[in-house]
This record gives sequence, C-alpha cells and structure tokens, in this order.
Amino acid sequence: MAAADDLGLTYQVTRHGPVRSLAEAAEARGVAPAAVVKTIVVRLGEDDYRFVLVPGDREISWPKLRSVLGVSRMSMPDKDVAFAVTGYVRGTITPLGSTTAWPVVADASMAGAVSLGAGAPGVAVTVDATELVQALNAEVADVTDVRE
Repeated sequence: MAAADDLGLTYQVTRHGPVRSLAEAAEARGVAPAAVVKTIVVRLGEDDYRFVLVPGDREISWPKLRSVLGVSRMSMPDKDVAFAVTGYVRGTITPLGSTTAWPVVADASMAGAVSLGAGAPGVAVTVDATELVQALNAEVADVTDVRE
C-alpha cells in the first residue's frame, strides 16, 4: 500500500482468504474475472526483467510479447530467482513496491477497475487501469490472447 500511496494511486484494498481459481479470486475481490490482473515476471537476459500485467481471462502470447520487447528469447524465472528480483513470492508478485522497479508491459485489453495482488497472500488492490498504467509508466501493448 505504501508503494501505491507513493505513486499517488487511488485504490481500494481487499483482504481475503486463500483462493484456488480465477473465479474464486474474482468473487473474493468483487470484480469480474477479466478484472483480476496477474503480474508475470519474465527474464530477457542477465539482470534484465519485465513485469507483464495480464488480465485474468487472457494469457501471455509469447510471440506477441517477444515482438513488443524486441527479443527472440525470454524465460520465466524459477521461484527463487523471482523472489530475488522482486522481493515477492510467486502468487504475490506485483510491480507495486518491488525491490527493483523493472519496466512494466500492460496488456492493451486492461480497462476500468482492475484488481492486482498487493504483495502478500490474500491481499489485493483495486485501481483504475489507466491510472495504474500511467503511474507505472507502463508500455501498453497487445501481448495476450483470450484464454481458451
């Protein structure tokens, strides 16, 4: 929350118990599944990472993301590396308050009120997508496909 405050974001905090699915997360947060935004960390190279914001009803399109980032290869770090480069354990990763402010790519389909993890299990913040993108100086691009 301190990071959201520092960025000047207007947000609502939701605290909920464990969830086992996108539908459960959406219900617990009081938003549609598409409004639950996952933060995925990807590795482009040595000490070069990006946060990718992915709406819940979508999944990363690796070819689209590689094209946007201008790389031919990338990977997802294992849980230990993800923790080392963000300060968060998987399932709680967020660009808000990360130990390193890696660049952010936000999928172009994000709109309206979105809910993303707030760095701890069962804690989320709901914020306007446009405000979030601006505060994070995120690159907005079509980097996902509809989840089948």
